[in-house]
Amino acid sequence: MDALQLFGLFAVTAMLVCYALEDRSHWFIIGFAGACALGSAYGFLQGAWPFGLVEAVWTAVALRRWTLRRQ
Repeated sequence: MDALQLFGLFAVTAMLVCYALEDRSHWFIIGFAGACALGSAYGFLQGAWPFGLVEAVWTAVALRRWTLRRQ
């Protein structure tokens, strides 16, 4: 397993953990947004640009949810 694959594994694992725990705190929602951004970067770095675009959209959705939840 190379460094890029480890980075992708970390990003996806962080997304899963933060998504599972987001009802506990709004901080897990921002963690999910950050993990989605990492997943997007991973997608672009490995050459899977559709995955990178979808993860970028998920980042925006999570940031919006975080903003609404904080209010």
